[in-house]
Amino acid sequence: MMMITVLSGVWALLLGIVLIMLGNGMHFTLIGLRGGIEGFSAAELAIVTSGYFVGFLLGARYAPVLIRRVGHVRVFAALGSFMSAGLIAFTLLAEPWAWTLLRVLIGFCMSGIYVTAESWLNNAATNETRGKVLSAYMIAQTLGIIGAQGLLTLGDAATAALFIGASILVSISFAPILLSVAPAPAVEVARPMSLRNLFSSSPLGTVGIFLLGSVYATQAGMGAVFGTQIGLSATQIALFVAMLFAGALVLQYPIGWLSDQMDRRKLIFGAASLGAAFCVLGWMTGGDLLWLLMVAAFFAGGVTTPLYALFLAYTNDFLSTEDMPAASGGLVFTFGLGAIMGPLATGWAMQGLGPFAFWLVLGATFGAIALYALYRMTQRPTVPAEQTESYLGVLPTTSPVAVEAAGTWCAEQAAEAEREGEGDA
Repeated sequence: MMMITVLSGVWALLLGIVLIMLGNGMHFTLIGLRGGIEGFSAAELAIVTSGYFVGFLLGARYAPVLIRRVGHVRVFAALGSFMSAGLIAFTLLAEPWAWTLLRVLIGFCMSGIYVTAESWLNNAATNETRGKVLSAYMIAQTLGIIGAQGLLTLGDAATAALFIGASILVSISFAPILLSVAPAPAVEVARPMSLRNLFSSSPLGTVGIFLLGSVYATQAGMGAVFGTQIGLSATQIALFVAMLFAGALVLQYPIGWLSDQMDRRKLIFGAASLGAAFCVLGWMTGGDLLWLLMVAAFFAGGVTTPLYALFLAYTNDFLSTEDMPAASGGLVFTFGLGAIMGPLATGWAMQGLGPFAFWLVLGATFGAIALYALYRMTQRPTVPAEQTESYLGVLPTTSPVAVEAAGTWCAEQAAEAEREGEGDA
């Protein structure tokens, strides 16, 4: 009943987010499909993929400035218009440099859209409902990305139809949002903590989230390129990409539950090792056993999103409440740097070693996360589970606004638990 009450106030925002993610999720996979048809190399598509994350970082930095200058509604409408136009423009000029510029534009627009939508969402939530609202938001995003893969099977990537469909979805997504939201106060995003201070506070959180950025961007951006290069059909590629995200829906909650029960470094080690093991399985299939390839995608993709939330929660364990917002911004920036580098490294490897280097780079990166977590266990004592911050499943696609809101919720939960403990005593 409580959840229905919560959703009644934000359903229009969530509906808009699902529609945006349907359009954005379609375009991510379409880049790999259409790029293969146009004869782009893996290295060229890697640069195109990285362009999105360059734009995303720029948007996270400058969207709050734009919002403070002209307001939420104008920024939201303007970015939506540019994004919708950008999606159609992919079919007009099939050149890697043009696609890269369009991806930078779309990345910037999506980041600004997230900042704006999440500001409204956070403003609509109370201390009691913030955790549920954020959880609903994360589920809406994930369902949108998975649903987008289903829509790809309805058209032909060789024509403009699917790009136009993605553009239409983004265009209509703004109607429920703009017609329902009240003006929110100007968004305030804390200045990101410097990488040096972030690393000194939590070496594992900083290094881990950088490497995870590489993993996430490679899966989201290069998964369709891999599928195209090994000869999967468009429907099989859509299923493969959907599996990368579907695993997160299933694994988020058990990993989240474990996160509050045990040493988080052990859980990071275990989840990263699981990811590496299934990357090895994906590599060993050689593309012959489709169902095994899907299982590998389900688990390798499934641990990625929970690891992101895990790194955020682990880093917050070593910070004061006042430092959490700045650290959130620093972690989002660090993740973005990794997201830019990951596809470039993977594209270069696939160019030289063949398409199955996709799994080798992913597996090696997961392995590096696991080994570094193992090393950090020898360098710092365990934080007792009862003294850790609460875990909230935050997606890697969110802006610093949602990450900060999640940090605030976690700090509130910890303070409430402390007050209850004092009351019992």
